[in-house]
Amino acid sequence: MKFVVQKFGGTSLVDEEMRRKVAARAVETKQEGYFPVVVVSAIGRLGEPYATDTLLSYAGCNKELSPRESDLLMSCGEIISGVVMAATIQKLGHPAIFLTGGQAGIITDNGYNNARILKVDPQFVIKHAQEGKIVVVAGFQGITKEGEITTLGRGGSDTTAAALGVALEASCVDIYTDVEGIMTADPRIVSDARPLGTVTYNEICQLAHEGAKVIHPRAVEIAMQKDIPIRIKCTFSDAPGTLVTKHSEVYRSTIDITRDRIITGITHIPDITRIKVSTKDNLDVPVFQSKLFKALALAGISLDFINVQPESVHFTVKSSVAARAKQILENMDINPEILPGCAKVAVVGAGMTGVPGIMAKIIEALSEEKVQILQSADSYTTIWILVKKEDTERSIRVLHRQFKPSE
Repeated sequence: MKFVVQKFGGTSLVDEEMRRKVAARAVETKQEGYFPVVVVSAIGRLGEPYATDTLLSYAGCNKELSPRESDLLMSCGEIISGVVMAATIQKLGHPAIFLTGGQAGIITDNGYNNARILKVDPQFVIKHAQEGKIVVVAGFQGITKEGEITTLGRGGSDTTAAALGVALEASCVDIYTDVEGIMTADPRIVSDARPLGTVTYNEICQLAHEGAKVIHPRAVEIAMQKDIPIRIKCTFSDAPGTLVTKHSEVYRSTIDITRDRIITGITHIPDITRIKVSTKDNLDVPVFQSKLFKALALAGISLDFINVQPESVHFTVKSSVAARAKQILENMDINPEILPGCAKVAVVGAGMTGVPGIMAKIIEALSEEKVQILQSADSYTTIWILVKKEDTERSIRVLHRQFKPSE
């Protein structure tokens, strides 16, 4: 059986006209000889009556709402969306059936609000597809071995689609959004940003982790398990979108690859605070450093951009938790230096591995624009720089201009 998993986000489902377009895409896929499995998110965004954040707002005054109950509440959005989508497909004259995440075989651990998928048993999906039905599945949710409903965290519908794609050994997983694929930069910042025809799994994971919001990195990591291709496409356009695969060269026959691309895209994460702690006056620096990191970990504060030196420790946190991190350190008689209002800008590209001069070009471009680099780090596929908030957009534009990933 040739399955194609198609995931549609909430903005693709907000009204009857849009839902009919989604249904038509599923029907078209079936007519092409595939078995479509449609994964849906909750309808709309905050303010829409059945969006996830709206559902949570109904219980906003109840501070005693447990993670279990909040998962039950949040799961309702995808159930409503899925039932409506199945009905829309049926209106087009094609049989369809809706399955919750649990009915579709998504088995998770007990991590309410951010559960991990343990296994997928798609027997009911296969059964209904064999009967000629278009199967609609609620994204973002699963069920524990004990029968408790769980949710998969923000972006969880992408994860559902990828997990089903792997379990069904699908021909591909299509992630439909309101943009025409993965862009070389945020088009709201860079006017000449362009969609990328193809990217590797590693590149898209880095782009997603560093601020690109088109697909959740967990979904990509799951699809990598069996090299299931992912296509990022626009619900309202026939543009080819972006193909995500292990090796883009495999698709030379269908995609025009004219050169080896060094840099794939520029992305960023705003609202970051840098914290610096001096270790000069400590007799046992390793013990001091260990206590520092353990205290922040026990408080559930995630650290990034960590730089441990003999006389100091630098790291960043989300600005929303900076005050709490500062208080924890002060309770340990540590007087940290706090630099709020920062942003992390990432230059991503699998082609940079082993290529000299990339950092030199970054420094050259930013220095010409009088942008101060506060901190930097690198990996095989990414170079990160920390800049002041007011320099963020200027940094993205000049780096995009320097590396020309859209060409």
